[in-house]
Amino acid sequence: MSAAGVAEARERSVLVAELVEAWPVLSPEEKVEGLRVLPHAEAEDFLLALPARDQSEIILHMSPGDRRSWIRLLPPDDAADVIQESPEEERDGLLALLDEPTRKEVAALLAYKEDEAGGLMNPRYARLRPEMSVDEAITYLRRQARERLETIYYVYVLDAEQRLIGVITFRELFSAAPDKTVRDIMHTDVVTAHESMDQEALSRLFAEHDFLAIPVLDDERHVKGIVTVDDIVDVVQEEATEDIQKFGGMEALDAPYLEAGFWSMVRKRAGWLSALFIGEMLTATAMGRFEGEIARAVVLALFVPLIISSGGNSGSQASTLVVRALALQQLRLRDWWRVVRREVSAGLALGTVLAAIGFARILLWQGLFHPYGEHYLLVALTVSSSLIGVVTWGTLAGSMLPLLLRRLGFDPASASAPFVATLVDVSGIVIYFSMASLFLGGTLL
Repeated sequence: MSAAGVAEARERSVLVAELVEAWPVLSPEEKVEGLRVLPHAEAEDFLLALPARDQSEIILHMSPGDRRSWIRLLPPDDAADVIQESPEEERDGLLALLDEPTRKEVAALLAYKEDEAGGLMNPRYARLRPEMSVDEAITYLRRQARERLETIYYVYVLDAEQRLIGVITFRELFSAAPDKTVRDIMHTDVVTAHESMDQEALSRLFAEHDFLAIPVLDDERHVKGIVTVDDIVDVVQEEATEDIQKFGGMEALDAPYLEAGFWSMVRKRAGWLSALFIGEMLTATAMGRFEGEIARAVVLALFVPLIISSGGNSGSQASTLVVRALALQQLRLRDWWRVVRREVSAGLALGTVLAAIGFARILLWQGLFHPYGEHYLLVALTVSSSLIGVVTWGTLAGSMLPLLLRRLGFDPASASAPFVATLVDVSGIVIYFSMASLFLGGTLL
């Protein structure tokens, strides 16, 4: 490449880098103008790499002529995503801008739900007939690649009714003897997905087999399209984001954080926050139930935050582990008894560790500052035994709640860390003051 060519390429890369950096803070009009500044090839690559939400925003802010050109640049599955992300009143207009064959493909994709395999697939894929020779197949694939294919990972072999009967990798096709037929070299044990398969199940299928693409079939095994691994990466990110947001104690957002409407965000957070607040009121009620004990032994109040936070933390840990294990299919509902045994043992061990630390801390402070009076050993026993009980209960409750929600048909991620902590807080108060009555009855109480 000449010096001028190198300088031009460097200038283009600088323009793209500057646009990427400024992109989040630009208005829609500024984003459109930024694309116009780029050379056409770089602008195409930049637009194709954007999420569907951004693509929709940009295309809708273009002039009618530009809008037509840019939406026709998109593959059918991406065009369907853009139309779904657009306001309802704009969707028919965008669909009408496509050429007739693409419009039919996109309309078929829009008939599926967004989170189904049919809604994620690309209807354009490499296909062959079983009776073709290897040379004929290679020639035919070259023509398909030039005319309509976006990506080619595998070649699918179809019968006359467009039913799937086999698959071939490119390596196998190009290394085969020219006189062999496609039927001779194809594999018939093909991993497939039904058009109604949920995107979470589909992502697990990709993770299990490590394929770059999976064909999507209807009930009669007609091939409707393929889902590629780059589509699944987006799905995995979307599902993980939704679960993390739910686990934080709120409803999942429908848009990126900075693009979510203010009142929509408040509404999605307020419901769970209110429920958690009402739950914490039960903690105050439990404290009121033991008001007399607190009045007679004020020292007990010093350890209330320690006790309830330990139970909440242990419950959150257990809940996190079980929710993730369910998501990865490492656990099933029938494993509940194994989880109980495991978490009770873990809770006793963890509680003993915290009890030892708590006991040592009380002895140390008593030796240095004498804050707990003459019955400090009984106070230490009360705190340490309460820690064992609360942590054990916390781990058990935190591990069982996701399984219970799954059994009732709810999303286990709804067993959020704040929810588990609130549940364990109330019971932690009861356990603590019950231990206090046991060890301090007749002395401080």
